[in-house]
Amino acid sequence: MTPTSSAPAAPPIPRSAIITAMVLIVGGIAVIFDSTIVSIALDTLARDLNVSVSTIQWVSTGYLLALGVTIPVVGWAQARFGGKRLWLSGLVLFMVASIACSLAWNATSLIAFRVVQGVGGGILMPLMATLAIQQVPGAANLGRLMAMVSLPAALGPILGPVVGGIILNWGDWPWLFWVNVPFCVIGFALAWKFLPADEPTGRARLDTVGLLLASPGLVGILYGLSNVHGDGGFARTDAWLPILLGIALLAAFVVWATRRPATALVDVSLLARRSVGSSSAVLFLSGASLYGSMLLLPLFFQIVHGTDALKAALLLIPQGVGALLSRTLAGKYTDAIGARVVATVGFVIMGAATIPFALADADTSQWWLMAVLLVRGFGMGAVMIPVMAVAYIGLDRAEIPHASIITRLAQQVGGAFGTALLAVILESSVAGAHSLADRAHAFDVAFWWAVGFTVVAIVICVALPAKPAATAPTPAPEV
Repeated sequence: MTPTSSAPAAPPIPRSAIITAMVLIVGGIAVIFDSTIVSIALDTLARDLNVSVSTIQWVSTGYLLALGVTIPVVGWAQARFGGKRLWLSGLVLFMVASIACSLAWNATSLIAFRVVQGVGGGILMPLMATLAIQQVPGAANLGRLMAMVSLPAALGPILGPVVGGIILNWGDWPWLFWVNVPFCVIGFALAWKFLPADEPTGRARLDTVGLLLASPGLVGILYGLSNVHGDGGFARTDAWLPILLGIALLAAFVVWATRRPATALVDVSLLARRSVGSSSAVLFLSGASLYGSMLLLPLFFQIVHGTDALKAALLLIPQGVGALLSRTLAGKYTDAIGARVVATVGFVIMGAATIPFALADADTSQWWLMAVLLVRGFGMGAVMIPVMAVAYIGLDRAEIPHASIITRLAQQVGGAFGTALLAVILESSVAGAHSLADRAHAFDVAFWWAVGFTVVAIVICVALPAKPAATAPTPAPEV
């Protein structure tokens, strides 16, 4: 995969954009890592707070639902209050909620504080991409900039469980939340000094009808998917009914928003743009593959290979290393030859490196599987950069926040869908397993489904723009 000789050299990334990306990474690390750090601690929290696992599961579910409520509002809030003010407010809210979580005295208080924390995270997650992309004067270097600003999002699902396992092995669960505080404090100080100030655009009116359709719709879908893990899977009333109601509300929102794109909560007409629509579809599938596999991989090592939770998390480190190694190359080649080729190659590598897990059993060498994970992580990193960057090609400055919201939600819902589907497949296969070989076969079936996600994504990658666009977003004013 080499750039063609006719491809023009990409201009250097402006210094202001690099500084903005670095500042956003510091604050964003806490948000992205927190959601995956906590996931490994649910059993510990249930024991220490003397509640059932089904109750403590709301620590994750409440956070997820708060994201669903908040993310659609971020575009309006940025226009109303300004991006810098909103980012600083989100950091403060997330930090205060993190401290409150660490001081929680029972499960109810912890769940409540996690909901508040989810609101802060919902503000910050789409803003990371928006504030960085709005500093880029041309589409030619979107790939390299996205390689920087999306670093926490790529490594969070992989390294978060590792960090959580280490904390629980040598400390108590409150440290899962205290670890956020230094990043928030330093991130706030850097953002206060270095983030470019952007004034509100005067869009003061909130699309109330859109909010009452979009946020409950997303909550319904995410809530229903979170219940699929229980007995009955998608046949559970508390799974299929919220999902159907959520889809109906989102469909109504789309009808509402397309009739008034200038004032809609989220400008869904952007999905008609090839770059935004194809990127969102591929991000949905990449989210399904990434988060679904992150459910399977640690369970595979624990159930089939008999490792404890910490060792299972440590075995996943090569995947994070692989993702880190591919980021610079992926950004460079995305700018030089376009997103389609880079994303397709990344998905091929990712799918091929998942197949060994679909063939693995209790006797498969862990060293071999770690080498495979290194390759899989390399493909994963190569996928995320071009697919996330291509969504912003040719957009005006005012359209960028809406594209950030759409793509972030596509990945979030895709992750929830992939996790739910693979959980159902795994549970149905394990139900009839009576031996270790049977349990290994159950995981093989689930991993083949994960391979299937990547195959479908490869097909959809054909719709991605083939070459870097000549058009560019409106540059940010110099400050």
